[in-house]
Amino acid sequence: MSVKAILMFLARGLFYLSLLVIGLVGFSETKSHWPRHRGDAALSGNSGQKIGTSLKLEWVFDAGDFLKSSVVVSGGVAFVGADTGIIHAVDVETGKEKWQYKTGLGIEAPPLVHEGVVYIGSTDGFLYAFDVGNGKLKWKYETDGEIMGAANQASRPKSKDSVIVVGSYDNFVHCIDAKNGTMIWKFETQNYVNGVPTIYDDKHVVFGGCDSVLYVVNLENGTLGRSVEVEAPIAASVAVGDGVGYVGNMDRAVMAFDLATGEVVWNYRNKSFPYFSSPALTAKQVLIGGRDKGLHCINRVSGKLEWRFAARGRIDSSPVIAEDKVVFGSMDGKLYLVSLKDGKEISSYEVGEAISSTPALAAGCIYVGCEDGKVYAFSTGSKK
Repeated sequence: MSVKAILMFLARGLFYLSLLVIGLVGFSETKSHWPRHRGDAALSGNSGQKIGTSLKLEWVFDAGDFLKSSVVVSGGVAFVGADTGIIHAVDVETGKEKWQYKTGLGIEAPPLVHEGVVYIGSTDGFLYAFDVGNGKLKWKYETDGEIMGAANQASRPKSKDSVIVVGSYDNFVHCIDAKNGTMIWKFETQNYVNGVPTIYDDKHVVFGGCDSVLYVVNLENGTLGRSVEVEAPIAASVAVGDGVGYVGNMDRAVMAFDLATGEVVWNYRNKSFPYFSSPALTAKQVLIGGRDKGLHCINRVSGKLEWRFAARGRIDSSPVIAEDKVVFGSMDGKLYLVSLKDGKEISSYEVGEAISSTPALAAGCIYVGCEDGKVYAFSTGSKK
């Protein structure tokens, strides 16, 4: 082989190596964050991550006497609200607090992190925006009721501005300018809004509440596109995939709706217990926790049960999918890893107090808040 051919071969090899490195860096960046309560704007609960099979406790952070808010992770920092009214920013490597800010009353809503800002609602009725690095308050927006669910972020399709959408116990869903905290529009329902508003097709906001109605609202201007009766109040959030919304209600059903027509695709009823958990989606399955102490895996097309995992306490925690595994907590005080294929338990860790919050997955680790007021960080044996 000539010297010229050797040089060309080496150059080609370096080129492909650079592409591989860029790809790996990009993969690492996308897998090292969990900045929204359910992972993405459609609230799919699917992390796209690969985790190991073990649960090794790395650290514990004490946030107070009670913790219902879920953890989110961004930029190597875990954020969580507490019943004390404090939002905590915690270093994920050490478990040490970086900063905190005290709101007027307790916090049950999970935070949202977007473009260097942390957004979180409080039971004092305000939505707060903080600098992600130092916790400095940027603005706060007042509603007339408690904020119990996380905010979501979107860009309006015509105006192209970044907005924050959040529900409140004032019976409204509010759309707020992300930069300055001013109201853009608000949509009135007939009762409390508990869950996180879902962003569908970058054009619509989908949500339900205690008035037993599922709403599809125009993201640009807040006008009603469609409303559907869902038989019972909705305590959690709607997951959206392929134009279908999936949600559990406080009666005993998990329902799938065609969001374009409002028609019921299927209605799943297993036992006479309510659902306070939000669904997680794969390409073929819906996973949701129930107050019958079961994690239900339902076929997305047929609405038929594929398997059910039985815990020892009710499951209000919303499951998170990590490739071939499902992660969730239970009121029996355990964090579980189960197989997505058949629902068999892979591993569990007994914290000892009820877990009603949703786990966060980032860089192969799991972060979860517990009702004993502590945040627990677990490694899973996967390579970060």
